[in-house]
Amino acid sequence: MKTIGYIRVSTDKQDLNKQRHLLLEHSQRLQIIINEFIEIEISSSKSSRERKIDELTEKLEKGDLLLVAELSRLGRNMFETLNIINNLLDKGVEISFIRQPELSTYKNSQHVKLLFAIYSYFAETERDFISTRTRQGLEAAKASGKILGRPKGSSNKKGRALDPFKDQIQSYVEMGLPIASIMKIVNNQLEEGLSYNSFTSFIIKI
Repeated sequence: MKTIGYIRVSTDKQDLNKQRHLLLEHSQRLQIIINEFIEIEISSSKSSRERKIDELTEKLEKGDLLLVAELSRLGRNMFETLNIINNLLDKGVEISFIRQPELSTYKNSQHVKLLFAIYSYFAETERDFISTRTRQGLEAAKASGKILGRPKGSSNKKGRALDPFKDQIQSYVEMGLPIASIMKIVNNQLEEGLSYNSFTSFIIKI
């Protein structure tokens, strides 16, 4: 069995060393050795590859232990976080959330099956919920008479600003993220943020 500590901070205002100290202190209480740290200073809006989540899940095997400060360090939203947890549990990886010990599976074997069922339930519920919200948002936009496609004769320069993010946006749509959430994530990567209508129009054409 090996133990990996995952540390992520969003900005330079936060300190990687504080999380590292928290994990080391916790490992001492558990009397285990952390074999490796995976550390990254990056926004949660970035992809799982950029946040080193893909690297983390590839390294963890059955019987391994993941130490992480809290749930929010793993994913950019609850839906993604729950899917990451489900994938790790399915591989037989144990998880210890230091600030949320009630959600940990390590040293909590009698509750693992219950926790797994709860995680799965909420992941499924949230997927259905955000899918419904996205569909209702599009239907409401159409019902209000808003033109969702590109107007004829319009160069739509702002709309073209989303072209480089097409694959990223499409993956978010397939995940069932609501348009408002997609807008927030992508606008953080643009010099000038775009409106809800711009995103709706773009998504309709994908």
